[in-house]
Amino acid sequence: MNAVEIEAAVSDLAAEPFNAGEFPYAFLAAFGNKETTLKKLRTGNSNASDFPGGILQRNNIHIAVCDEGNVSETLTALLASPATTKAKAKFVLATDGKDFEAKDLVSDELVACAYQDFPNHFGLFLPLAGISTVREIKDNPIDVRATGRLNKLYVELLRENPAWAKEDRRSDMNHFMARLIFCFFAEDTGIFNRSSVFTQTVEQMSDRDGSNTHEVLEVIFRAMNIKFNDRANALPRLPNWATVFPYVNGGLFSGSTEVPRFTRIARTYLSHAANLNWKEINPDIFGSMIQAVADDEERGALGMHYTSVPNILKVLNPLFLDDLRAQLETAGDNKAKLLNLRKRMARIRVFDPACGSGNFLVIAYKQMREIEAEINRRRGEEHLRSDIPLTNFRGIELRDFPAEIARLALIIAEFQCDVLYRGQQDALAEFLPLNTENWIVSGNALRLDWLSICPPTGTGVKLVGDDLFNTPIDQTEIDFENEGGETYICGNPPYLGSRGQTDEQKDEMRVIFDHRVKNWKSLDYVACWFMKAADYGSHADCSAAFVSTNSICQGVQAPILWPLILSSGSRIYFAHTSFKWANLATHNAGVTVAIVGISQSSTKVRKLYSLSEDGSTAVKEVGNINAYLVPAADIEIEKRTKPFGPQAEMTFGNTPIDGGHLLMSSDEVQELGLTPEQSKLFIRNIFGSAEYIRGQLRYCLWIDDQSLTKALAIPSIFNRIESVRKLRLKGGITARDIADRPHQFQRTFIGKQQTIIVPSVSSESRPYLPVGLLPSGSVVSNAAFAMFDPPLWNMALIASRLHRVWISTVCGQLETRLRYSNTLGWNTFPIPVLTEQNKADLTACAEAILLAREAHFPATTADLYDPETMPENLRMAHERNDEVLERIYIGRRFKNDTERLEKLFDMYTKMTATAGSGKKGKKK
Repeated sequence: MNAVEIEAAVSDLAAEPFNAGEFPYAFLAAFGNKETTLKKLRTGNSNASDFPGGILQRNNIHIAVCDEGNVSETLTALLASPATTKAKAKFVLATDGKDFEAKDLVSDELVACAYQDFPNHFGLFLPLAGISTVREIKDNPIDVRATGRLNKLYVELLRENPAWAKEDRRSDMNHFMARLIFCFFAEDTGIFNRSSVFTQTVEQMSDRDGSNTHEVLEVIFRAMNIKFNDRANALPRLPNWATVFPYVNGGLFSGSTEVPRFTRIARTYLSHAANLNWKEINPDIFGSMIQAVADDEERGALGMHYTSVPNILKVLNPLFLDDLRAQLETAGDNKAKLLNLRKRMARIRVFDPACGSGNFLVIAYKQMREIEAEINRRRGEEHLRSDIPLTNFRGIELRDFPAEIARLALIIAEFQCDVLYRGQQDALAEFLPLNTENWIVSGNALRLDWLSICPPTGTGVKLVGDDLFNTPIDQTEIDFENEGGETYICGNPPYLGSRGQTDEQKDEMRVIFDHRVKNWKSLDYVACWFMKAADYGSHADCSAAFVSTNSICQGVQAPILWPLILSSGSRIYFAHTSFKWANLATHNAGVTVAIVGISQSSTKVRKLYSLSEDGSTAVKEVGNINAYLVPAADIEIEKRTKPFGPQAEMTFGNTPIDGGHLLMSSDEVQELGLTPEQSKLFIRNIFGSAEYIRGQLRYCLWIDDQSLTKALAIPSIFNRIESVRKLRLKGGITARDIADRPHQFQRTFIGKQQTIIVPSVSSESRPYLPVGLLPSGSVVSNAAFAMFDPPLWNMALIASRLHRVWISTVCGQLETRLRYSNTLGWNTFPIPVLTEQNKADLTACAEAILLAREAHFPATTADLYDPETMPENLRMAHERNDEVLERIYIGRRFKNDTERLEKLFDMYTKMTATAGSGKKGKKK
């Protein structure tokens, strides 16, 4: 379930007559619990409660329904319950059907309200559905409710008006929804002079069956497009009941006023949406969520599109807001300095070329208005009209509805800021009519000329495209005067790895990169925004920062993209290293991103933000930030054929090229009909990444030349070998070259004593790389890397946090999984000189890790390294290994991953300067 569906279910539950026996189950059902889960709770099979009549769902919530008047005492008892602690409940809840009390045991937040009001606090309980929450949703559920009600209306209207769902009418439908949103907001905030005038007019003038609702709305919309002085002569004449509506225009009510036809149900949904308190709407939250209403593909994730303000500020603060606040601090009460700052802010343009519904622009606007309000307060000019024009907040959005919502969200934000900082009277006096300038452009940001949409100087702004066939030609020309101001480009563009790109998107990338670099096809789609921002910065006083997949700063992408950015004159002047880009979506809560800011200014202080071990954000001023987001020299990590240091050589496992005839399952081994002696001679366990990590059993034929005659005498083995020979003869050059030895893999490496296996791909959620030690005789396939009979201390290196950080940075990821490389990750891994004592200590650490794993047999590697359930003794063994290794490097533990990488890159730079074999990294 998504947040909107949960809110609706909770609201329905509160509206029903209270049923004491059913409430706990109905409450859990509202948060997505399936009937099978509830059945187990009902029967007591999974109910861990020790409270009479209580329901305790492990790792979630402890609920009790009590006698009237005993709610507080019951909640206290639930808090004190040993079962609550033992079952790791996140919430406790008590109610008697009149009062409602609950507590979040993680945040210590308490809710106490009337029973019918508990839906107002549904955001507190969203973790019950596995949805990460943000404080804005908890404190103000109106945005989710509004989204849900508008979605119901939208779906019902499209059902009744199927022609409006087609491509040629969808923009009309979306424009209609934007008009409704404005009317709801305007009547609740005094813009329409009379409270609820829109809702009451529709209620009074339209029939209950909805048959003429569209006609009433058409008249209202037409009225708001006619100036008061022109209404007397307007044809057809406006009825008296419509003349109470003000002249709005601003493009919002111009053009066709046609409205889709309503049903009785649609009219009811309209009334339900209108009855919300739209005065409390948050334009950044609501706009971001409502864009899903008009998108068939996104509607399944309805209410999940909100990105939290703290995450947006991770982009905007270091981009320019921190600088404005610092100047405000420096200005103190100096009126001249304050005036200069206000003038500077009036000329700042914020440009989001992938703006969606405008949440980055709205947050930027609100933050700047807050700073301006403080300037005015210090100057004694609290009621002064804002000098910050909305038209300085530019955006490009591919789809027309989010673009329209972005513009509407900014209009709402402007009005709310005026009310907050100047008062209701002044805000109303200057709000209408809306201006007609079109500063949010609907179009393809990668096909349009950004300099034409957000010009660095001049007053005339024409929309000019890089590709005339893809340039919208029906948009209002913009006219601004903004000579010489700063421009800040920001946003959260679409990421899309090379496999997820459409043909059209690949063509867009080709236009941007084909003339610059050959291997651009390896880049993520988001790289286009960085390149265009760098190009823009070559012509304007501009800084840019985007949220991006961290993969553009890792692996093969870093040395492709960033030399192009640097050659344009731009440098990385701030960055947030990898972190989870959490929003309200369960499916998107785990996306790992980075934030990178670039500028051609040489005066900007370079800052690197990173997560500390305790989860807090640390910031460090550095001399340089390179393509890997490390405070080190600009350097490209390139593959090496041999290791830098004392580590053992690592190679790919053995490639079968067998068509599956040398590889077998347990059942297939049984079908061979071998004796125990024959099995021991010809059958071996084989491990690739999946087999090792998941504990899957797989076997292979492993026949040396001396035993070939015996093997061929066994018909079942002979048939498999003959099938391999035929397949190889029909294959490519490599296969044909080894067709004369069909009983063997292409390569036949095997450890005599032991083999260290390193999976080529593993989950990014694991705190350590799942390296393993295999007994003698084990075969490693080409789906993993291997070291044959190496000293065991090599395993301690691979099992360390230090090595995992290096691999994730220089090797990158396959989709979201970590991708290992021997030539790029192991051979380049900087290792200091190791004494014999160092090696002995690391060997002991590796042995301790192996013993800790063995204690949990038959748990698989996947089980052992699940971050949620990793055994404590194994975690401690790894901690000890990290401490021993890191003390070898710097004499103490590293503070965080940024410090780890800083040390490794410094060592790598020095090693490449003196290394005499293998390829070297290129220092810029």
